[in-house]
Amino acid sequence: MSVESFHIQVSNEILDDLKYRLEHVRWPDQLEKAGWVRGTDIDYLQSLVSYWRDEFDWRVQEAKLNRFSQFHCNIDGIDVHFIHQRGNGPGPLPIILTHGWPDSYIRYQKIIPLLTDPARYGGDPEDSFDVIVPSLPGFGFSSHSKLAGMNNFHVSELWAKLMTEELGYKKFAAAGGDIGSGVTRYLALNHPELLLGIHLTDMGIIKDLVYSQDQADFSEEELRYKRKAQEWLSHEGAYMSLQSTKPQTLAYGLSDSPVGLAGWIIEKFRAWSDCNGNLRQSFAEDELLTNVMIYWVTNTIGPSTHMYYENSHSLPSMGSIEVPTGIALFPADILLPPKKWALRNLNITSWTSMPRGGHFTAMEEPELLADDIRTFYRPFRI
Repeated sequence: MSVESFHIQVSNEILDDLKYRLEHVRWPDQLEKAGWVRGTDIDYLQSLVSYWRDEFDWRVQEAKLNRFSQFHCNIDGIDVHFIHQRGNGPGPLPIILTHGWPDSYIRYQKIIPLLTDPARYGGDPEDSFDVIVPSLPGFGFSSHSKLAGMNNFHVSELWAKLMTEELGYKKFAAAGGDIGSGVTRYLALNHPELLLGIHLTDMGIIKDLVYSQDQADFSEEELRYKRKAQEWLSHEGAYMSLQSTKPQTLAYGLSDSPVGLAGWIIEKFRAWSDCNGNLRQSFAEDELLTNVMIYWVTNTIGPSTHMYYENSHSLPSMGSIEVPTGIALFPADILLPPKKWALRNLNITSWTSMPRGGHFTAMEEPELLADDIRTFYRPFRI
């Protein structure tokens, strides 16, 4: 299938079914004064569900999403959904942005206009980009593979074909966070001839440090990272263990209950963002619910969690990357990588410590991230 235009149009049947489920929730008990300590707080979630049921308007959000130029194309049996927004400038640089979990392609909706039309926001039109934002396979409006093996490496191969064979770019830029960081690094590792440079906002859990028994050559910074990562995995990593081992079991509950799905996702937005425990400080309810809705209306929470299983069981080892790399670290992100390790494994030409922001970088601080991306890629423009 060649590249075809795509327009989101969720059926009334799906929306009516959702409304019924939101009106017939069976709530669990919660210990008094437990708050968020044992998981998503019931008072917050009941308030959010009340808004979802009575005030949230999917059709309004759907129309906003449809303002972007969206497409579908079939690559190696996967029906890939993506935004392809052309830049408004003399020589837009193509860049592919890859999201993660539990966000979706809307992670980048605020940053797209900042990159495609910088002059409109007080920037230089010379810094414009053609922005491509795909939905990961099994996330949202992209289909998923019925076979095992769809890990970060395989997604990077799909992206290489998307950018070159389907869209016709000979060289391009790439950026990402969370799963998107891993996909972007594999893209640079295996196709350096295609990449001008890569821009990352994290490096995930660095297994070489966390699980290594030989610490003789570790710096103090790397040892601190190891201790912090082990503590984080112990207290916050249960979701990762479950999605990496028994994603199918989890999928039954999350695919059947919109409230269960929201509770599973929203807790991560609170824990991983720079919101100081107050979600409304960083995200509007419409923003959070639109992200949840993308999983719900496409019934893709199950396939999305399988990515963790595949990355834990079938991912090839990562070698040293020679492509020029920019790093932008946001202080409230999950784990900030030690610079010494990063310098040994990546060709880092830019390292930025942001003044604020968390894991959901482009949703939380789009202006800061857009400015860093523009600055990093400026020397690579011809």
